[in-house]
Order: sequence, then structure tokens, then C-alpha cells
Amino acid sequence: MDEASVNFISTRLESPKHVIPFGRRIAYSFGHILNDLCASMWFSYLLMFQHNILLLDNRIAGNLLLLGQVADALSTPFVGYESDRPNDLWLCKYGRRKAWHLVGTLCVLMSFPFLFMECVSCSNSSQNAKFLYYGAFIVIFQFGWAAVQVSHLSLIPDLTPLSCERVELNSYRYAMTVLSNICTYVALLIIFGVSDEGEKHTSPKDLPIFKNVALSVVGVGAFFSLMFHLFTKEKDHPHYSDQQQCVINEASDIVEKPHLRWKDWFAQPQFYMVALLYMSTRLYVNLSQVYMPMYIEDTLELHKNKIAIIPLVIFISGFLSSFLVKSLRRYFGIKATYFLGCVLAIASCVWIYLGEGESYATYHLYAVAVLIGVAGSTLLIISLAFTSDLIANSTSSGAFVFGSMSFVDKLANGIAVKIIQDFHPSESYCTNCKWYYKYVLVFSCGVAVLLGLLALSCLLTQSVGTRRNEEQLHRNSIIRHNRRYGNSSKSDESKALLSEESDSLLT
Repeated sequence: MDEASVNFISTRLESPKHVIPFGRRIAYSFGHILNDLCASMWFSYLLMFQHNILLLDNRIAGNLLLLGQVADALSTPFVGYESDRPNDLWLCKYGRRKAWHLVGTLCVLMSFPFLFMECVSCSNSSQNAKFLYYGAFIVIFQFGWAAVQVSHLSLIPDLTPLSCERVELNSYRYAMTVLSNICTYVALLIIFGVSDEGEKHTSPKDLPIFKNVALSVVGVGAFFSLMFHLFTKEKDHPHYSDQQQCVINEASDIVEKPHLRWKDWFAQPQFYMVALLYMSTRLYVNLSQVYMPMYIEDTLELHKNKIAIIPLVIFISGFLSSFLVKSLRRYFGIKATYFLGCVLAIASCVWIYLGEGESYATYHLYAVAVLIGVAGSTLLIISLAFTSDLIANSTSSGAFVFGSMSFVDKLANGIAVKIIQDFHPSESYCTNCKWYYKYVLVFSCGVAVLLGLLALSCLLTQSVGTRRNEEQLHRNSIIRHNRRYGNSSKSDESKALLSEESDSLLT
């Protein structure tokens, strides 16, 4: 590698200039809208739909959600591994990531609407029969959801080598997530607003409302998925000439950091630390989203339109704050920004615990919703940035890393919801159990934040992306690179020279 090439690589890796144009970044952010729209219905209203409209038992509802999370958890590392693995199938010529994204999109479109409809030809069947019916559609939906999520996330390190731009792509992605949730809640709020005001709580009469919203979600999501596939190229660096692109591709294995295969990650302690941090973040965001509607209806006994208004406030505040995260990360650093998100999250839990009375339900609840939205937005964007920094230049195993993070996240969420549902007091034991969901929000979300702080404390003295046994990994990367390009006959002296050259670039 000549001096001009080394200088070029160093300049491009440090340059703040965008690698992909603004329009392409927006098109990328469209790729997860279908998932986001479905997730807003899944996490916010699935349990309520099963409880109040399908009239399923607490444990059956918990088992269904657990089944979905387990199916998602098992699918993510599988999709991650297959997405990283070179494949000669004709569909993969379309792009390894985008091919899996397309398969997942089709699975979601074919299964999700049935989750918010009455059981076809089995409405009068036993609850166990309904479990099998809805469980089959849940497994298909969660496999598709996982395929879209992992392929979309793993595109980020492929699209740009710049850490600041990866954070920006995560910010755009999260902004679309929030906008998707806002659209879902606004639709429900409008429908509840024109529905019978005498019905304070949701009931089987509201089944057509959820059915129509689910069908609308699928239609809108399909349109944005099409836009993503039309305008996002999997490997496109328009600011580089062909020769320069070859230099960067060659250097990705040697210059920046040692390249890791999927099996190498298990020997990296940071892999487990970031996984714990990501899992705890998702626990806080998802559990607050799942149980907020139940808290509003059962604990505070507010009108059913509040199950759309309060989540709407949460996601609007999260959307607005998502644009500040990049600036906070630049001025305070990634770790300090995550710590700030944890402080806001703990404050929301404390406020829910202390909140009571009419003034709390009328006014303070909105302030709590803002805190949850800002905290969730900050924690989620930064946890994804931690994951991207962990991957660094190991983009060919990036989908496996994101899949592993999602595996731990989904499994933990499923187990948490299952435990919460199983511990719900029965009517024979407790005639007035409205306090239950208050303590679910306080303690389950609070413990999740504490786990995040524990993971952050383990990473405080470390530079995220630093590899254990880095010198040996460098040598292995050089050997694999030489074999890949037919240079296995190079002498040890030339390998050492390449290693020294890359070390000098790193310093």
C-alpha cells in the first residue's frame, strides 16, 4: 500500500464530509417505517386488545406475547448470520441486506392484520384454540419483523465509515420511528374522539377500530418500504472514485481495526457489555410502552382516548429531542449523554411512584410522558450508536452483532412481560387491583435503567470498539485478506510491514 493510499484513507476516515447524500439518508430512514407502525400497535395495544376485546385470560395473553418475543429472539441471530454470509442465490444479487429486508416485509404484510381481527372460523372456540390461531400469525410476523430490523440496522455500517454519520443515520431512523408512532396514535385518537363517549373503557365493540387501524398501518408501511427499496443502494459511496473505493475496501480489513468474524465476537468482553446496555434500554422503552395504556385505564381510570393521547405526548417529545442527541453526543460524549438519559428515566419512575390525585391525572401525567419520551429517545439512539461503534469496520459481521443484541432484547422483554402477566393478582385474591400497573411501570422500568447504568459503568474506562488481543486479530485479518485476494505467498516480512503501516495510521 503506497503513501498516497494511506493518506487518502486517513483523510476520508477523519473527514466530516457526508459519504451519502441527504436524499439517500432520508430514503434509508423509510426502510423501517412498516416495522415501526406495526410495533406501535404491538407494544401499545396487543395486550389491551387481547384482554378487553378478545377477552383472553391474563396468562394466555402473556404466553402469546412471550411466543412472539421468543420467535423474534431466535430469528434475529439467524437472519444476522445469513445476512452476513456470502450467498450465490439469485435474490442475494439484489443485495444481502435488502434481500432479507424484502423477505421480512412480505412476511409482515401477510400476517400482521390478522393479529387485530377476530379469530376466523374460531370466534367461539376455546382459549387454547385461539392461542394456536394467533400464535401461528405471531411467529410469521415476528420472523418478518426481525428480518427487516436486522437487515436495516446492519446497513448503517455498510453505508458509511464515519461514526458521526452513523449516529445521524440512527437519529433519522429513530425520528421516523417516532413519527410512525405519532401517526398511529393520532389515528386512534381521532377514531376514539368520534366514537361513543359513553363508553369510557375499551370493549369488544371497539374491534372494528383496531382492525381498520391495523389495515391502514400495513398499507402505509408497504408504500414507504417500496420507497426504501427504490432509492437505497446497499453499497454506494458516491464521493469515491472506483480506485479510491477499492483502497477503502482493502483497508477495511487491515487499517482501521482488526476485522472480526461472527465467532470472534464471543471472545470480546465489550460485546456482552454493549448487549446488556442495549437490552436494558429496550426494556425501559418497551415496558413503558406496553403498560402505559393499562396504567391509564386500570390504575388512573381515565377515558379511553387517553390511551392514545399520552403515548402521543411521549413520542412527540421523543421525536423533538431526537434532533438534539447528535449535538449532546458531540459536546458531552456518548457515555455522558447516555447517563443523562438514565437520569431522566429514573426521574419519570419516581414521579409515577409519587403521583396521585386529580391534579396528577389531569396535569402531571403529561409532564411524566414528556420525561419518558425524552429519556427513551436519548437512550435508544445512543445505545444504537454504542452498537455501531462496537462494530466499527467489521461490517461483514455487523448483522450478526445487531441480531445478537436484538436476541437478548426480545428474549428479556418476553420473559419480563410473561412474569408480569403471571403475577397479576386474580379477582378472587384482590377485588381492587388498580395499583398493580403503577408498580409495574415504576419497578420494571426502574430496574431496567439500573441495569443500563451498570453496563455503562463497565464501559466508562474503555474505548468502545477496542478489540481484545488486537495484535493477533490484526495478523489474522491480514492472512484472511491475502487469501481472499490470492496473496497467500506473501512473506512474513511483508505482512509485518502492512501491520506496522496500519498501526501507524491508527495512532
